[in-house]
Amino acid sequence: MTANNNSINLSTRLQKVAAFLPNGANFADIGSDHAYLPCYVCLQDQTAHAIAGEVNEGPYYSALETVERYMFAKRIEVRLGNGLSVLQKDEVNQVVIAGMGGALIRTILDEGKQSLDTVQRIIAQPNIDERSVRYWFYENGYTISNEAILEENGHIYEIIVADRKADGSQYIPDLFEKQLLFGPILLNEKSDIFIQKWKHERNKRRRVLDEMKKATEKDKQKISAFEKELLWIEEVLGDDNSNPKS
Repeated sequence: MTANNNSINLSTRLQKVAAFLPNGANFADIGSDHAYLPCYVCLQDQTAHAIAGEVNEGPYYSALETVERYMFAKRIEVRLGNGLSVLQKDEVNQVVIAGMGGALIRTILDEGKQSLDTVQRIIAQPNIDERSVRYWFYENGYTISNEAILEENGHIYEIIVADRKADGSQYIPDLFEKQLLFGPILLNEKSDIFIQKWKHERNKRRRVLDEMKKATEKDKQKISAFEKELLWIEEVLGDDNSNPKS
């Protein structure tokens, strides 16, 4: 990550997140760290405004310094607080939560529901447990409108974009649990990186399943859940016959 007064060299992951914000965005970046993402967006779009929320004092002061360096104090407000508590009612139209676990993202959204009344789009980039985030969207009136998967520095990341609307759900009742795991759009597209991720996940689940079956006291319910997911992964990878055992 590098920055000067005219540009920010943002990670590919965060550039992709930023690309899902509309022109003229009025958004909150929760867990903003150095506020690089809000500053990048405001450099790209002269009509954008942002709130950078940070729960820890160190990153909070770093974010203040970044915003001051770019002279964005009138367009980006840095706030110290936990999750969506930094927002006032009806203050933003989009929310970005990137770079943390899916369970934590879900908790942040749950605890901050009262701040989401005017939020039309949520862009989430969970590092793990994407399924939890998708389920929260499903339960709370947000429809997944886009998904992306990319590799950067040896890690594979998923980005989930959800819009508040009553129709257009990507889910098919008979495939619901499977789509929650893989992502309804990613499952449909089956990109090379998607296949790469799920080959790795298949091998990891096989090892875990072997260990669970060797245990003195077996958790039959957990074993059954893993076997079901492993079967789904095998089905999804079935179309990729180049090296099925890789």
